[in-house]
Amino acid sequence: MNPMTRQVRQVLVLAAACAFALPAGAQTIAITGGKVYPVSGPAIENGTVLIRDGKIVAVGKDVAIPSDAQKVDATGKWVTPGLVNSYTNLGFGDVGFSAGPRELRAKRGDGIASGFASWEGYNTQSVHIASTREGGVTSVLASPAGGLISGQAAIVDLTGAIALPDVLVKAPATMVSQIDDNQSAEVGAKGELFGRLRDLIEDTKAYEHRKADYERAQTRDFVASRRDLEAMIPVVEGREPLTIEAEQASDIEGALSLAKEYGLKIVIAGGTEAWKVADKLAAAKVPVLAGAMNNIPLSFSMLGARQENLAMLRKAGVEVGIIGNAGGGDEELFNVRNVRFEAGNAVAYGMSWDDALRGITLGPAEIYGVSDKIGSLRPGREANVVIWSGDPFEFSTRAEAVFIRGKKLDAPSRQDMLENRYKTLPPNYGSPE
Repeated sequence: MNPMTRQVRQVLVLAAACAFALPAGAQTIAITGGKVYPVSGPAIENGTVLIRDGKIVAVGKDVAIPSDAQKVDATGKWVTPGLVNSYTNLGFGDVGFSAGPRELRAKRGDGIASGFASWEGYNTQSVHIASTREGGVTSVLASPAGGLISGQAAIVDLTGAIALPDVLVKAPATMVSQIDDNQSAEVGAKGELFGRLRDLIEDTKAYEHRKADYERAQTRDFVASRRDLEAMIPVVEGREPLTIEAEQASDIEGALSLAKEYGLKIVIAGGTEAWKVADKLAAAKVPVLAGAMNNIPLSFSMLGARQENLAMLRKAGVEVGIIGNAGGGDEELFNVRNVRFEAGNAVAYGMSWDDALRGITLGPAEIYGVSDKIGSLRPGREANVVIWSGDPFEFSTRAEAVFIRGKKLDAPSRQDMLENRYKTLPPNYGSPE
């Protein structure tokens, strides 16, 4: 048997070994007997989640199960919504270190790329998607990076579909801005960054009211192109959130002032020192995307790093989305799947278990306006459901079945294939000649 045939057979055996195998074409699925965590309501012992045609149609203890339903026994298991990682670069690169296809950054020298619709370069077949899905993550915010205005991000489901429209949940979901540590192109101090943001907002307002004059070249020069100004209009009107990557408390306060001045709807990402201004964030109803794995400052903007950050924000009444903050960037691409461990760490440092689960499900969905589609187990929502062997925050727990839009997805990841390939070594492997 040649190596390629052997590897194909190993993949097929691995897929067939799944404990929750379903026949092809099953339209109605009843997940029964598990401890169900809807997130939008209290946990249900011995609960049932009924799925039909990709949607959740019923959740409860005494759900009537149609005779034609395919039953999945989750007795002794935990059942949750699919996890949502709300700040990733998933789908915009595979190899890393700038090798291979890179769709993460717009090549703009002025640092303003608001017209950059990043999802148009999203790779639906990225090698990292299967491993992310194995971690129980079913939806992500796929976000661009770099520049003062990085571009527009989208929320996608990790369906495995090839066509881009078949994975999109919302596009655009938010505009992304970075003011942390002078990462923006051709700008220096943070005071300059905020000044350029104000220029962009003012120019967008002027452009919106003088489009005809702009077309006749009867306006002053603007700081951005027509495409970039057009993309900023929903942000300036408060219809689309502006996600601002900021770590330092003073930068977060600057973002709050900017939002108040112009009536913007903002989200803070990173938020290392958000705990210092938790009361102001709560009063302004500004959500924060942050992690709980790291308490070591990676820059001067992160000197106030502490792992109690998320717990303190929730105590103050701030809505949070839990994201990776381990450092090095791999939690945004290679290890998007590890967001459940960030949540578990947040619990270890004072956050309630229920709040932590919300922070990787319904919280991000509400922050980005897709809670009518994902983030909870409620009738009418997408059937993004995970069956766990136990508490999803425990390291030894595994996602034993993952459903996205009602379809069970168990295609092996590259890691699975490599593990299976080398699980049985040749008889003389490693022996001296």
